[in-house]
Amino acid sequence: MRSPRLHALLSSVAAALALATALAVPSSASVRADARQAAPSGAAQAAGHGSKGWTGTWATSPQGPLVFFPGAPSNWSLTGFSGETVRQVVRISVGGALARVRLSNRYGSQPLRVAGATVAKAGDGAAILPGTVRPLRFGRSASTTIPAGADATSEPVALATAPLDRLTVTLYFAEPTGPTTFHYTGLTTTYRAAGDHRFDRGAAAFAGETSQSWYYLTGVDVLGGPRPAKGAVVAFGDSITDGADSTVGADNRYPDELAERLVAARKRIGVLNAGIGGNMVLTDSPCYAGYAGVNRFAADALDLPGVRTAIVLEGINDIGSAGYDLGCGPHPAVTYEQLVEGYRTLIRAAHARGVKIIGATMTPLKGADFYDTPENDALRKRLNDWIRTSGEFDLVVDLDRALGDPGDRDRLYPPYASPDKIHPNDAGMRAIAEAVDLSTL
Repeated sequence: MRSPRLHALLSSVAAALALATALAVPSSASVRADARQAAPSGAAQAAGHGSKGWTGTWATSPQGPLVFFPGAPSNWSLTGFSGETVRQVVRISVGGALARVRLSNRYGSQPLRVAGATVAKAGDGAAILPGTVRPLRFGRSASTTIPAGADATSEPVALATAPLDRLTVTLYFAEPTGPTTFHYTGLTTTYRAAGDHRFDRGAAAFAGETSQSWYYLTGVDVLGGPRPAKGAVVAFGDSITDGADSTVGADNRYPDELAERLVAARKRIGVLNAGIGGNMVLTDSPCYAGYAGVNRFAADALDLPGVRTAIVLEGINDIGSAGYDLGCGPHPAVTYEQLVEGYRTLIRAAHARGVKIIGATMTPLKGADFYDTPENDALRKRLNDWIRTSGEFDLVVDLDRALGDPGDRDRLYPPYASPDKIHPNDAGMRAIAEAVDLSTL
Protein backbone atom coordinates (compact mmCIF):
# COMPACT_ATOMS: atom_id res chain seq x y z
CA MET A 1 0.00 0.00 0.00
CA ARG A 2 0.98 3.65 -0.31
CA SER A 3 1.56 6.25 2.35
CA PRO A 4 -1.34 8.74 2.50
CA ARG A 5 1.19 11.54 1.96
CA LEU A 6 0.84 10.70 -1.71
CA HIS A 7 -2.75 11.91 -1.80
CA ALA A 8 -1.74 15.58 -1.90
CA LEU A 9 1.15 14.98 -4.27
CA LEU A 10 -0.42 12.97 -7.06
CA SER A 11 -0.14 15.55 -9.82
CA SER A 12 3.55 16.31 -9.29
CA VAL A 13 4.37 12.63 -8.86
CA ALA A 14 2.64 11.68 -12.09
CA ALA A 15 4.79 14.07 -14.10
CA ALA A 16 8.00 12.83 -12.49
CA LEU A 17 7.11 9.20 -12.94
CA ALA A 18 6.18 9.75 -16.56
CA LEU A 19 9.78 10.88 -17.06
CA ALA A 20 11.02 7.70 -15.36
CA THR A 21 8.86 5.56 -17.60
CA ALA A 22 10.05 7.31 -20.74
CA LEU A 23 13.70 6.90 -19.79
CA ALA A 24 13.51 3.45 -18.48
CA VAL A 25 12.74 0.19 -19.84
CA PRO A 26 11.34 -2.41 -22.19
CA SER A 27 7.69 -2.29 -23.13
CA SER A 28 5.08 -3.40 -20.61
CA ALA A 29 4.27 -6.40 -22.76
CA SER A 30 7.87 -7.60 -22.94
CA VAL A 31 8.46 -7.22 -19.21
CA ARG A 32 5.20 -8.96 -18.34
CA ALA A 33 6.19 -11.82 -20.59
CA ASP A 34 9.57 -12.05 -18.88
CA ALA A 35 7.92 -11.95 -15.46
CA ARG A 36 5.60 -14.81 -16.35
CA GLN A 37 8.28 -16.96 -17.95
CA ALA A 38 11.01 -16.08 -15.44
CA ALA A 39 13.56 -17.41 -17.91
CA PRO A 40 16.07 -14.71 -18.90
CA SER A 41 17.49 -15.10 -22.37
CA GLY A 42 20.95 -14.45 -23.74
CA ALA A 43 24.29 -15.22 -22.15
CA ALA A 44 23.27 -14.57 -18.56
CA GLN A 45 22.36 -17.37 -16.22
CA ALA A 46 18.78 -17.44 -14.99
CA ALA A 47 18.30 -17.09 -11.27
CA GLY A 48 17.09 -20.66 -11.01
CA HIS A 49 19.81 -22.18 -13.21
CA GLY A 50 21.73 -24.90 -11.39
CA SER A 51 19.68 -24.27 -8.23
CA LYS A 52 19.34 -27.86 -7.03
CA GLY A 53 20.22 -27.91 -3.34
CA TRP A 54 20.55 -24.15 -3.07
CA THR A 55 18.37 -22.12 -0.70
CA GLY A 56 17.63 -18.44 -0.93
CA THR A 57 18.75 -16.68 2.23
CA TRP A 58 17.97 -13.08 1.19
CA ALA A 59 15.95 -11.61 -1.66
CA THR A 60 14.26 -8.47 -2.89
CA SER A 61 11.96 -7.92 -5.86
CA PRO A 62 13.31 -5.87 -8.79
CA GLN A 63 11.61 -2.69 -9.99
CA GLY A 64 12.08 -0.41 -12.95
CA PRO A 65 13.81 2.96 -12.40
CA LEU A 66 11.66 5.62 -10.74
CA VAL A 67 11.90 8.82 -8.75
CA PHE A 68 9.10 8.05 -6.28
CA PHE A 69 7.33 11.01 -4.68
CA PRO A 70 8.67 14.45 -3.70
CA GLY A 71 10.19 14.44 -0.23
CA ALA A 72 10.97 10.72 -0.28
CA PRO A 73 14.59 9.54 -0.03
CA SER A 74 16.35 10.10 -3.34
CA ASN A 75 17.78 7.23 -5.36
CA TRP A 76 20.20 6.66 -8.23
CA SER A 77 17.98 4.55 -10.47
CA LEU A 78 17.47 7.09 -13.27
CA THR A 79 21.09 8.16 -13.63
CA GLY A 80 22.73 4.80 -12.98
CA PHE A 81 26.49 4.42 -12.55
CA SER A 82 29.67 5.01 -14.54
CA GLY A 83 33.20 4.36 -13.30
CA GLU A 84 31.74 3.76 -9.84
CA THR A 85 31.60 1.10 -7.14
CA VAL A 86 28.34 0.34 -5.32
CA ARG A 87 28.53 -1.43 -1.94
CA GLN A 88 25.29 -2.93 -0.59
CA VAL A 89 24.60 -4.51 2.79
CA VAL A 90 22.05 -7.26 3.42
CA ARG A 91 21.15 -9.42 6.40
CA ILE A 92 20.71 -13.08 5.50
CA SER A 93 18.29 -15.50 7.18
CA VAL A 94 20.07 -18.88 7.08
CA GLY A 95 23.73 -19.80 6.72
CA GLY A 96 25.79 -22.21 4.65
CA ALA A 97 29.26 -23.21 3.50
CA LEU A 98 28.93 -21.77 0.00
CA ALA A 99 27.32 -18.56 -1.21
CA ARG A 100 26.32 -17.09 -4.54
CA VAL A 101 24.76 -13.80 -5.62
CA ARG A 102 21.89 -13.08 -8.01
CA LEU A 103 21.78 -9.90 -10.11
CA SER A 104 19.08 -8.57 -12.41
CA ASN A 105 18.93 -6.33 -15.45
CA ARG A 106 15.25 -7.20 -15.88
CA TYR A 107 14.17 -3.59 -16.36
CA GLY A 108 17.28 -2.30 -18.13
CA SER A 109 17.08 -0.78 -21.60
CA GLN A 110 20.59 -1.89 -22.59
CA PRO A 111 23.05 -4.69 -21.75
CA LEU A 112 24.56 -4.25 -18.29
CA ARG A 113 28.33 -4.63 -18.04
CA VAL A 114 29.44 -5.62 -14.53
CA ALA A 115 33.20 -5.10 -14.52
CA GLY A 116 33.68 -6.99 -11.27
CA ALA A 117 32.01 -7.98 -8.01
CA THR A 118 32.84 -9.23 -4.52
CA VAL A 119 30.98 -10.59 -1.50
CA ALA A 120 32.19 -10.31 2.09
CA LYS A 121 30.99 -10.28 5.67
CA ALA A 122 29.93 -6.80 6.67
CA GLY A 123 31.65 -4.72 9.30
CA ASP A 124 30.52 -1.32 10.52
CA GLY A 125 28.96 0.89 7.86
CA ALA A 126 30.65 0.26 4.52
CA ALA A 127 33.58 -1.64 6.07
CA ILE A 128 34.04 -5.39 5.68
CA LEU A 129 35.50 -7.94 8.08
CA PRO A 130 39.17 -8.82 7.45
CA GLY A 131 39.80 -12.03 5.55
CA THR A 132 36.23 -12.44 4.29
CA VAL A 133 36.22 -10.77 0.88
CA ARG A 134 35.63 -13.14 -2.02
CA PRO A 135 35.77 -12.20 -5.73
CA LEU A 136 32.69 -13.29 -7.64
CA ARG A 137 32.93 -14.97 -11.02
CA PHE A 138 30.36 -15.46 -13.74
CA GLY A 139 31.26 -18.53 -15.74
CA ARG A 140 35.05 -18.28 -15.91
CA SER A 141 35.17 -14.51 -15.90
CA ALA A 142 35.41 -11.86 -13.20
CA SER A 143 33.11 -9.69 -15.31
CA THR A 144 29.81 -10.31 -17.03
CA THR A 145 27.37 -8.70 -19.41
CA ILE A 146 23.69 -9.18 -18.53
CA PRO A 147 21.33 -8.61 -21.48
CA ALA A 148 18.42 -6.26 -21.05
CA GLY A 149 15.53 -8.19 -19.52
CA ALA A 150 17.77 -10.91 -18.06
CA ASP A 151 19.11 -12.09 -14.71
CA ALA A 152 22.50 -13.56 -13.77
CA THR A 153 23.81 -15.79 -10.99
CA SER A 154 27.43 -15.85 -9.83
CA GLU A 155 29.48 -18.99 -9.41
CA PRO A 156 29.63 -20.35 -5.83
CA VAL A 157 32.28 -19.06 -3.46
CA ALA A 158 33.48 -20.62 -0.22
CA LEU A 159 32.16 -18.27 2.47
CA ALA A 160 30.93 -19.83 5.70
CA THR A 161 27.90 -17.92 6.96
CA ALA A 162 25.62 -18.21 9.96
CA PRO A 163 21.95 -17.27 10.33
CA LEU A 164 21.39 -13.49 10.52
CA ASP A 165 24.91 -12.65 9.32
CA ARG A 166 25.30 -9.34 7.49
CA LEU A 167 26.98 -9.47 4.08
CA THR A 168 28.20 -6.83 1.65
CA VAL A 169 27.95 -7.23 -2.11
CA THR A 170 30.17 -4.79 -3.97
CA LEU A 171 29.70 -4.14 -7.70
CA TYR A 172 32.00 -2.13 -9.98
CA PHE A 173 30.64 -0.52 -13.15
CA ALA A 174 33.41 0.76 -15.39
CA GLU A 175 31.02 1.80 -18.17
CA PRO A 176 27.75 3.77 -18.04
CA THR A 177 24.90 1.52 -16.96
CA GLY A 178 21.96 3.67 -17.97
CA PRO A 179 18.84 3.62 -15.79
CA THR A 180 18.90 0.74 -13.35
CA THR A 181 16.90 -2.24 -12.22
CA PHE A 182 16.62 -1.67 -8.49
CA HIS A 183 14.43 -1.99 -5.39
CA TYR A 184 13.30 1.32 -3.98
CA THR A 185 12.40 0.56 -0.35
CA GLY A 186 15.65 -0.91 0.89
CA LEU A 187 15.37 0.64 4.37
CA THR A 188 19.12 0.28 4.52
CA THR A 189 22.28 2.21 3.61
CA THR A 190 23.87 1.62 0.21
CA TYR A 191 27.18 3.28 -0.60
CA ARG A 192 28.89 4.39 -3.80
CA ALA A 193 32.38 5.63 -4.62
CA ALA A 194 34.23 6.79 -7.73
CA GLY A 195 36.65 4.19 -9.10
CA ASP A 196 37.12 0.49 -8.35
CA HIS A 197 36.87 -0.27 -4.62
CA ARG A 198 35.60 -3.83 -4.69
CA PHE A 199 38.32 -5.09 -2.37
CA ASP A 200 38.50 -2.13 0.02
CA ARG A 201 38.34 -3.40 3.58
CA GLY A 202 37.73 0.03 5.04
CA ALA A 203 34.89 2.47 4.50
CA ALA A 204 36.89 5.61 3.62
CA ALA A 205 36.19 5.54 -0.12
CA PHE A 206 32.47 5.26 0.58
CA ALA A 207 32.20 8.29 2.82
CA GLY A 208 30.27 10.32 0.23
CA GLU A 209 26.84 9.60 -1.19
CA THR A 210 24.45 7.03 0.21
CA SER A 211 21.06 5.69 -0.78
CA GLN A 212 18.33 3.64 0.91
CA SER A 213 17.72 1.43 -2.16
CA TRP A 214 19.29 -1.72 -3.63
CA TYR A 215 20.66 -1.73 -7.20
CA TYR A 216 20.79 -4.78 -9.50
CA LEU A 217 21.15 -7.04 -6.44
CA THR A 218 18.14 -9.35 -6.06
CA GLY A 219 19.31 -12.34 -4.05
CA VAL A 220 21.87 -14.29 -2.05
CA ASP A 221 21.74 -18.10 -1.90
CA VAL A 222 23.54 -20.59 0.34
CA LEU A 223 24.44 -24.27 0.15
CA GLY A 224 25.82 -26.82 2.62
CA GLY A 225 27.37 -26.17 6.00
CA PRO A 226 27.12 -28.06 9.29
CA ARG A 227 23.38 -27.34 9.56
CA PRO A 228 22.21 -26.88 5.96
CA ALA A 229 19.00 -25.02 5.24
CA LYS A 230 15.80 -26.99 4.69
CA GLY A 231 14.09 -24.76 2.17
CA ALA A 232 12.68 -21.25 2.29
CA VAL A 233 9.46 -19.33 2.80
CA VAL A 234 8.78 -16.30 0.60
CA ALA A 235 6.70 -13.37 1.84
CA PHE A 236 4.84 -11.90 -1.14
CA GLY A 237 2.94 -8.64 -1.02
CA ASP A 238 2.89 -4.86 -0.95
CA SER A 239 4.40 -2.19 1.30
CA ILE A 240 3.58 -3.99 4.55
CA THR A 241 5.70 -6.95 3.43
CA ASP A 242 8.28 -4.51 2.04
CA GLY A 243 8.61 -3.02 5.53
CA ALA A 244 7.27 0.51 4.96
CA ASP A 245 7.36 2.63 8.14
CA SER A 246 9.58 0.18 10.01
CA THR A 247 12.85 1.65 11.27
CA VAL A 248 15.50 2.27 8.61
CA GLY A 249 18.59 0.16 9.18
CA ALA A 250 17.04 -2.00 11.91
CA ASP A 251 15.89 -5.05 9.88
CA ASN A 252 12.45 -4.86 11.46
CA ARG A 253 10.37 -5.75 8.40
CA TYR A 254 8.00 -8.60 9.20
CA PRO A 255 10.01 -11.13 7.12
CA ASP A 256 13.11 -10.14 9.13
CA GLU A 257 11.21 -10.66 12.37
CA LEU A 258 9.99 -14.02 11.07
CA ALA A 259 13.58 -15.01 10.31
CA GLU A 260 14.56 -14.14 13.87
CA ARG A 261 11.75 -16.31 15.25
CA LEU A 262 12.85 -19.24 13.09
CA VAL A 263 16.46 -18.89 14.21
CA ALA A 264 15.39 -18.76 17.87
CA ALA A 265 13.35 -21.92 17.29
CA ARG A 266 16.39 -23.58 15.62
CA LYS A 267 14.49 -24.03 12.38
CA ARG A 268 16.74 -23.92 9.30
CA ILE A 269 14.35 -22.13 6.95
CA GLY A 270 15.30 -19.20 4.75
CA VAL A 271 13.00 -16.17 4.64
CA LEU A 272 12.76 -14.16 1.42
CA ASN A 273 11.06 -10.80 0.95
CA ALA A 274 9.08 -10.32 -2.29
CA GLY A 275 7.21 -7.19 -1.25
CA ILE A 276 6.90 -4.04 -3.38
CA GLY A 277 5.35 -0.87 -2.02
CA GLY A 278 2.02 -0.10 -3.71
CA ASN A 279 1.84 -3.48 -5.43
CA MET A 280 -1.56 -4.82 -6.50
CA VAL A 281 -2.89 -8.28 -7.22
CA LEU A 282 -4.49 -7.40 -10.55
CA THR A 283 -3.13 -4.10 -11.90
CA ASP A 284 0.27 -3.40 -13.46
CA SER A 285 1.97 -0.23 -12.24
CA PRO A 286 5.47 -0.53 -13.76
CA CYS A 287 6.33 3.14 -13.24
CA TYR A 288 5.59 2.98 -9.52
CA ALA A 289 4.43 -0.20 -7.82
CA GLY A 290 5.64 -2.98 -10.09
CA TYR A 291 3.76 -5.46 -12.19
CA ALA A 292 0.60 -7.06 -10.84
CA GLY A 293 0.99 -9.87 -8.35
CA VAL A 294 -0.53 -12.33 -10.81
CA ASN A 295 2.14 -11.33 -13.36
CA ARG A 296 5.21 -11.28 -11.11
CA PHE A 297 4.47 -14.15 -8.69
CA ALA A 298 6.46 -16.75 -10.65
CA ALA A 299 9.61 -14.69 -11.19
CA ASP A 300 9.64 -12.87 -7.84
CA ALA A 301 8.53 -15.71 -5.56
CA LEU A 302 8.14 -19.23 -6.96
CA ASP A 303 11.40 -19.23 -8.93
CA LEU A 304 13.54 -18.35 -5.91
CA PRO A 305 15.82 -21.23 -4.85
CA GLY A 306 14.44 -23.59 -2.23
CA VAL A 307 11.00 -22.01 -1.87
CA ARG A 308 8.54 -24.42 -0.23
CA THR A 309 5.97 -21.99 1.20
CA ALA A 310 4.58 -18.60 0.14
CA ILE A 311 2.73 -16.15 2.39
CA VAL A 312 0.52 -13.78 0.36
CA LEU A 313 -0.55 -10.45 1.89
CA GLU A 314 -1.94 -8.31 -0.89
CA GLY A 315 -5.14 -6.72 -2.15
CA ILE A 316 -5.62 -3.51 -0.18
CA ASN A 317 -4.07 -1.40 -2.96
CA ASP A 318 -6.42 -2.92 -5.53
CA ILE A 319 -9.25 -1.73 -3.29
CA GLY A 320 -7.90 1.65 -2.17
CA SER A 321 -6.09 2.90 -5.29
CA ALA A 322 -9.00 2.78 -7.74
CA GLY A 323 -9.10 5.91 -9.90
CA TYR A 324 -5.63 7.22 -9.01
CA ASP A 325 -2.93 7.81 -11.61
CA LEU A 326 0.72 7.77 -10.56
CA GLY A 327 2.10 7.92 -14.08
CA CYS A 328 0.95 4.63 -15.60
CA GLY A 329 -2.69 5.58 -16.14
CA PRO A 330 -5.60 5.48 -13.71
CA HIS A 331 -5.88 2.35 -11.61
CA PRO A 332 -9.14 0.58 -12.46
CA ALA A 333 -11.77 -0.28 -9.89
CA VAL A 334 -11.89 -4.00 -9.12
CA THR A 335 -14.69 -6.24 -7.95
CA TYR A 336 -14.88 -8.92 -5.30
CA GLU A 337 -15.14 -11.58 -8.02
CA GLN A 338 -12.07 -10.27 -9.85
CA LEU A 339 -9.93 -10.25 -6.70
CA VAL A 340 -11.05 -13.75 -5.73
CA GLU A 341 -10.02 -14.94 -9.18
CA GLY A 342 -6.69 -13.15 -8.71
CA TYR A 343 -6.07 -15.05 -5.47
CA ARG A 344 -7.04 -18.27 -7.22
CA THR A 345 -4.49 -17.53 -9.94
CA LEU A 346 -1.76 -17.29 -7.28
CA ILE A 347 -2.99 -20.45 -5.58
CA ARG A 348 -2.98 -22.42 -8.84
CA ALA A 349 0.52 -21.18 -9.69
CA ALA A 350 1.88 -22.19 -6.29
CA HIS A 351 0.27 -25.62 -6.36
CA ALA A 352 1.56 -26.27 -9.88
CA ARG A 353 5.06 -25.85 -8.45
CA GLY A 354 4.40 -27.92 -5.31
CA VAL A 355 4.55 -24.83 -3.10
CA LYS A 356 2.29 -24.42 -0.06
CA ILE A 357 0.46 -21.08 -0.13
CA ILE A 358 -0.72 -19.25 2.99
CA GLY A 359 -3.30 -16.50 2.65
CA ALA A 360 -3.03 -13.51 5.00
CA THR A 361 -6.11 -11.43 5.68
CA MET A 362 -5.84 -7.70 5.01
CA THR A 363 -5.26 -5.53 8.07
CA PRO A 364 -7.69 -2.83 9.29
CA LEU A 365 -7.75 0.53 7.51
CA LYS A 366 -9.92 2.82 9.65
CA GLY A 367 -8.51 6.36 9.65
CA ALA A 368 -6.19 5.69 6.71
CA ASP A 369 -6.93 8.78 4.65
CA PHE A 370 -8.64 8.01 1.32
CA TYR A 371 -8.34 4.24 1.76
CA ASP A 372 -10.93 4.45 4.52
CA THR A 373 -14.36 4.53 2.88
CA PRO A 374 -17.40 2.41 3.74
CA GLU A 375 -17.25 0.77 0.32
CA ASN A 376 -13.54 -0.06 0.57
CA ASP A 377 -13.87 -1.51 4.05
CA ALA A 378 -16.89 -3.58 3.10
CA LEU A 379 -14.94 -5.11 0.20
CA ARG A 380 -11.91 -5.73 2.43
CA LYS A 381 -14.06 -7.54 4.99
CA ARG A 382 -15.83 -9.61 2.35
CA LEU A 383 -12.51 -10.70 0.86
CA ASN A 384 -11.10 -11.47 4.31
CA ASP A 385 -14.08 -13.72 4.96
CA TRP A 386 -13.34 -15.55 1.69
CA ILE A 387 -9.66 -15.96 2.64
CA ARG A 388 -10.66 -17.35 6.06
CA THR A 389 -13.48 -19.65 5.04
CA SER A 390 -13.12 -20.73 1.41
CA GLY A 391 -10.50 -23.39 2.12
CA GLU A 392 -8.71 -22.52 -1.11
CA PHE A 393 -5.49 -21.34 0.51
CA ASP A 394 -3.62 -24.17 2.19
CA LEU A 395 -3.55 -22.22 5.44
CA VAL A 396 -4.59 -18.80 6.69
CA VAL A 397 -2.84 -16.29 8.94
CA ASP A 398 -5.48 -13.88 10.22
CA LEU A 399 -3.69 -10.55 10.41
CA ASP A 400 -6.96 -8.63 10.47
CA ARG A 401 -7.65 -10.12 13.89
CA ALA A 402 -4.04 -10.28 15.08
CA LEU A 403 -3.45 -6.55 14.48
CA GLY A 404 -6.97 -5.21 15.07
CA ASP A 405 -7.74 -3.02 18.06
CA PRO A 406 -9.67 -5.12 20.61
CA GLY A 407 -11.84 -2.05 21.29
CA ASP A 408 -12.49 -1.29 17.61
CA ARG A 409 -11.78 -4.12 15.20
CA ASP A 410 -12.00 -1.78 12.21
CA ARG A 411 -8.72 -0.04 13.06
CA LEU A 412 -5.12 -1.07 13.69
CA TYR A 413 -4.30 -1.53 17.37
CA PRO A 414 -2.62 1.82 18.19
CA PRO A 415 0.56 0.29 19.68
CA TYR A 416 1.04 -1.48 16.32
CA ALA A 417 0.19 1.46 14.04
CA SER A 418 2.40 4.01 12.31
CA PRO A 419 1.04 7.59 12.09
CA ASP A 420 -0.68 6.90 8.75
CA LYS A 421 -2.90 4.31 10.52
CA ILE A 422 -2.48 1.70 7.80
CA HIS A 423 1.15 0.59 7.95
CA PRO A 424 2.32 -1.32 11.02
CA ASN A 425 5.23 0.12 13.01
CA ASP A 426 8.08 -2.02 14.36
CA ALA A 427 5.85 -3.56 17.03
CA GLY A 428 3.21 -4.27 14.41
CA MET A 429 5.76 -5.95 12.16
CA ARG A 430 6.72 -8.16 15.09
CA ALA A 431 3.06 -8.96 15.68
CA ILE A 432 2.69 -10.11 12.06
CA ALA A 433 5.67 -12.43 12.42
CA GLU A 434 4.29 -13.79 15.69
CA ALA A 435 0.95 -14.56 14.05
CA VAL A 436 2.63 -17.09 11.73
CA ASP A 437 2.63 -20.67 13.06
CA LEU A 438 6.23 -21.76 12.57
CA SER A 439 5.24 -25.41 12.39
CA THR A 440 3.36 -24.72 9.15
CA LEU A 441 6.54 -23.58 7.36
